[in-house]
Amino acid sequence: MYTLALGPEWLSPDYLISHFGLIGILVIVFAESGLFAFLPGDSLLFTAGLLVADGQYIKQPLWLVCTLIVAAAIIGDQVGYMIGKFFGPKLFNRPNSKLFKRENLDKAHEFMDRHGPKAIVLARFVPIIRTFAPMVAGAGSMKYRTFLTYNIIGGIGWGAGVTVAGYWLGQIEFIKTNVEPILVGIVLISVIPVIFEVLKARKENKANAGQAPDAVAAADGTGPQSPGQRGRHAKR
Repeated sequence: MYTLALGPEWLSPDYLISHFGLIGILVIVFAESGLFAFLPGDSLLFTAGLLVADGQYIKQPLWLVCTLIVAAAIIGDQVGYMIGKFFGPKLFNRPNSKLFKRENLDKAHEFMDRHGPKAIVLARFVPIIRTFAPMVAGAGSMKYRTFLTYNIIGGIGWGAGVTVAGYWLGQIEFIKTNVEPILVGIVLISVIPVIFEVLKARKENKANAGQAPDAVAAADGTGPQSPGQRGRHAKR
């Protein structure tokens, strides 16, 4: 079996698959798609593909595994959309909530604004964002037909794509002998967009904080004046 030395043991591919098999994978994919932001599911799907190729821990054929994973991903997003549509504003306005933090909703909202409906597809490959993107779509009243279309495309691209990649790459000897560092690399690569967004948000907040005092000073006349303004004051 393959272990992943990041995060709690009970969320590692090793623990989930050894204790729950394919059912554990499907539950995590479903939940991460629209309920809770777990560790990146990319490594879990990649491991699932590896184990299908190995044939020891997951004995179901690749087509069935991919079909079930895609279904779990699509249904999970559907649940997230409905949560956002009916409970979004109230759910994320609770100041002490640890699961539904307002900052996570804001990040997903910015991501959606930047990429439009295709963000539903892109968000599949970005941890945390993929959990809250369907909620934002529901809370923002995205047309259900539009959401469903992109949801299906994203579910197939992420669920089947990453699993199939693990299946084919798992048959390469170099991949077999270096599974652990490869899984760690997948996790690190998948969280890069989140880190980038956090750093970008901090930079923007600092810039806005620096501009605020200048704006206040300009409004009350105590800030720096243009040459024309100084001339008019001098004439007085």
